Amino acid sequence: MENSTILIVDDNQEIREIIEILLTGEGFQAVQVKDGMTALELLKEREFDLIILDIMMPGMNGYQTCLEIRKMSNAPILFLSARTKDSDKTLGFSSGGDDYLPKPFSYNELLNRVKALIRRYHVYKGKEETDDRSRTLQYQQLKIDESVGQVTKNGISIELTDTEYRILLLFLKNRGQIFSAERLYEAIWEEPYYYGANNTVMVHIRNLRKKIEDDANKPGVIKTVWGKGYRCD
Repeated sequence: MENSTILIVDDNQEIREIIEILLTGEGFQAVQVKDGMTALELLKEREFDLIILDIMMPGMNGYQTCLEIRKMSNAPILFLSARTKDSDKTLGFSSGGDDYLPKPFSYNELLNRVKALIRRYHVYKGKEETDDRSRTLQYQQLKIDESVGQVTKNGISIELTDTEYRILLLFLKNRGQIFSAERLYEAIWEEPYYYGANNTVMVHIRNLRKKIEDDANKPGVIKTVWGKGYRCD
């Protein structure tokens, strides 16, 4: 996890500098920019292990920036925002975010979220070993090599976000089980279910289906069990 590079996107210079001091004190490298457009230009040139993203920024807001980031990067995105309504949180996840931390936040909470997101991302990318070093899962035309966090379909690599990868892994490891939106949300996001989280789950399932299914409108991998949730047979 050392030498991981984090991009801080916030129009408030004081907040950017505080976060950078906090992160560099823990051994991370940090780069800060003040708006979404600058962040997108930077992401065309280099990769980051985590992106910390504010929502209320001039020009392109955090939600719009996140949608554009997802077109070029699967790095985890942590939203930091003074907007604390459930609907704001849902928008953050639906636009492609992996976690959401309301302002004001404690430094310990921020560091815990940062470390958890980066660790999961490194495991997904094969930068850190897990207890499943030799584990390979296969289902229909899909194959997951957990040693490197790689998903292939008919031998062709599929690029998933960390959240999408963990959703797929959960279903393939628990075939036949029905996961309600509540159960799925709490298993993947590791926090209590809240009103509106159902939309977050639906968006991620829809995006995942677009990448792994032959026909996302007629899914054969992650199926909808009407009135109950989702299942992989």
